[in-house]
Amino acid sequence: MGSGLEDIRIPDDGDQPNKRALVIAAHPDDSEFGVAGTVILWARDGWQVYYLICTDGSKGTDDPAMTPDKLVPLRREEQRAAAAVLGVKDVFFLDYVDGELAYTPEFARDVVRAIRTIRPHTVFSHDPNQIVRNSFINHPDHRCAGTVALDCVYPLARNRPTFPELLEEGLEPHSAKEVYLWSASDVNYKVDITDVIDIKLEALSKHVSQMAEMETRLEQIRSFWRSEDDRYMENFRRIPIPF
Repeated sequence: MGSGLEDIRIPDDGDQPNKRALVIAAHPDDSEFGVAGTVILWARDGWQVYYLICTDGSKGTDDPAMTPDKLVPLRREEQRAAAAVLGVKDVFFLDYVDGELAYTPEFARDVVRAIRTIRPHTVFSHDPNQIVRNSFINHPDHRCAGTVALDCVYPLARNRPTFPELLEEGLEPHSAKEVYLWSASDVNYKVDITDVIDIKLEALSKHVSQMAEMETRLEQIRSFWRSEDDRYMENFRRIPIPF
């Protein structure tokens, strides 16, 4: 199991440790691919894990009969079902249009609002790199969500003059202490999810609209996280925020 479960990362100052984490993902199902195993382990260790889904998932189909009006609520239902399997405390949706996510002040403000509301110690999100391990091109929504997540952790969520309307909502600045990025080429942190890989796959199977043929591809999907020593790992670029 990765050292991410050790509370030594949270200073012992006599107060109750902040064991809250926020997962910021572009689409429904991104979180399950990127961080579901770690979420299970952290939730078991007493962490409160929250999801923030940035887009409405409306482009996630090749079915000519599937309209956005049908797909958007379906993908919300699937995401909530997957989160329940993992032990996620709550899921929030921003509903920006799938495939059209853009770095705007409004989007950044919405992410800052979530950070200041949840006040996480740890934030998980997409690595905003364009090419992942020289294997595939990272989806532009992933890149945008990851970039905005990083900028909101530092400096926007902690900067009092930024988005004064949030102060009027009673949302004070907040400083997260670390960020974990998935789909990273520069991996410096691994979490052994061998004991919970089947639960991760169960959560993925809740995304029926995306995984209709999952049963026939289960071993192929499982192998994505298999390491050379036949363990299953989720890999991250971990960035501590020391100040």
